[in-house]
Amino acid sequence: MTDKLGTRATVKTKGPAAVMTVPTVAFLTAAAVVTSLRGLPIMAKEELTMFVYIGFATILFLVPAALISAELGSAFADRRGGVYTWIGEAFGQRWGFVGIWLQWAQNVVWYPTGLAFAAAAAAYALNSAGLADAHIYVGLFCIATYWLATLLAFRGNAVLAKVAKYGFLVGTVVPGAVLLGLFIYWAATGHAMGWSGATDPAVAITAGGETTPRVLPLLTGLGSLAFLGNIMLLFAGVEVQAVHVREMKSPRRGFPLAMLLASLIAVVVFLFGSIAVAGLVPYDDIVLQTGVFDAMGTVIVGLWNMSWLLQILAALVCYGALSGALAWISAPSRAMLATAHDGLLPPILQKTNSVGIQRNILILQAIIVTVVSSIYLFTADVSAAFFLISTVTVSLYIVMYLFMYAAAIRLRYTQPNLPRDFKIPGGNAGMWIVAGIGFIAVAFSLLVSFFPPTQLPIGNPVTYVSLVAGGLVVFVGAALLIYQFRKPSWKDAQPGQKRHDSSFLVPAMSTASNGSNVRVSEASAESAADRLEGAEDAFEEGLTNDALERLGLLPIPDATPSAGPAPAA
Repeated sequence: MTDKLGTRATVKTKGPAAVMTVPTVAFLTAAAVVTSLRGLPIMAKEELTMFVYIGFATILFLVPAALISAELGSAFADRRGGVYTWIGEAFGQRWGFVGIWLQWAQNVVWYPTGLAFAAAAAAYALNSAGLADAHIYVGLFCIATYWLATLLAFRGNAVLAKVAKYGFLVGTVVPGAVLLGLFIYWAATGHAMGWSGATDPAVAITAGGETTPRVLPLLTGLGSLAFLGNIMLLFAGVEVQAVHVREMKSPRRGFPLAMLLASLIAVVVFLFGSIAVAGLVPYDDIVLQTGVFDAMGTVIVGLWNMSWLLQILAALVCYGALSGALAWISAPSRAMLATAHDGLLPPILQKTNSVGIQRNILILQAIIVTVVSSIYLFTADVSAAFFLISTVTVSLYIVMYLFMYAAAIRLRYTQPNLPRDFKIPGGNAGMWIVAGIGFIAVAFSLLVSFFPPTQLPIGNPVTYVSLVAGGLVVFVGAALLIYQFRKPSWKDAQPGQKRHDSSFLVPAMSTASNGSNVRVSEASAESAADRLEGAEDAFEEGLTNDALERLGLLPIPDATPSAGPAPAA
């Protein structure tokens, strides 16, 4: 809740014990961004032009997203809900729900691609590389492992954090370091770089009979930049662990540090790992779901004939991919639980188990993942299914980021005195620059995502565009319909649970005929009820009537214009 000057009054409530340190949240966030080594072949496919794409994604997307998440995460350190709270405070509950819904939806749709990479890793670990292209195996693997991950998530966030943290170190950082070492050995022993034989005009320049790698992307149309959205998606997720901010020690100082550390780790892993794959595997042989193992095998099997070592590394990569899935399995669904407690989802999705885990939301999530993973069972071309599923997730996540950047700017004006232990420097101008850069970058990526990529054979362009546009319309429309047709009784389904919406600002302002400003809620009766509930909570904490008036809880305003200008403060 805020007073008329935008100052938040925090009513202390019992929360979870602080169990997450800065390194834990940093590694969880890094694991959420670098979910596995899955993205390396996607960037390696761009050969040396990858530096432009990675630079774009880092400077214009990852850094602004990390800074914005750090400020908003520290500002709302006493609140759960993540982007639901951030966007809701800026634009109202409806759009807060749309934001968290898109984050959750893209996460659910993304899972089959992340788990398909784990399936390929398991195939190499079993010395059965051919299984990586067996669509029935891939589909069944995705379904089985996700349900196992869901059962593990039921045990609580502490267990989840430990598995994800060590899984990221053992299954992503260690194999990534080995991959880089193999590339250095390959280069030091005088072998030709993978990109040296590329002749595709998108990644190479041919002049006078000689071919040299292209450094700047070949711009023949927006389709040549369509990969940008997929590459940016690889760097997405830095904000997702904000829902755990209350479980940290000194969250206002620790969360920003965790965001910066996570961003550094992500850039290092992606940059050097992608260079290694591009250098070890010839351009025409890079396969999106198996490129990492092909790169390792170039040296380990091709030169050293040590297939057992490749099996061990593949097993570690599989563990890392599964831990990356665990890093995502809880946080977005935890934020969805906040919306459920606010009455935006039916009572069945408000229930938690004995350790406070959102049991039914996780079960629903697993059912949806099962349905989406079934695409592999009926699509013989695993690579095509892999790319099509990835395509749908891009536009959903980008729209959520558009809301997040806009919310950060608006909150600087609507809640200027909100405690921000980390604050983007430069005042409001600094916020406009950082959030503005991020907003423009993701808006451009959304635009180019509607153009079929020239680097890949995608079949019918109409089907591709219909998939991207249709997915965006369906998921955004679903969120708006759920919000519109929610039932008042849903709010009282779990009376003992903490609600979040009672402190959302009502951003809409109208001007009455006499020139006075009137605060207008989405539903006057509902707004009044929320304020009464907030007043009751405040009385329980011992606040006086004077304090309630300063907080704007008393008297309860209506939507009728005042007779004259408000008295001076």
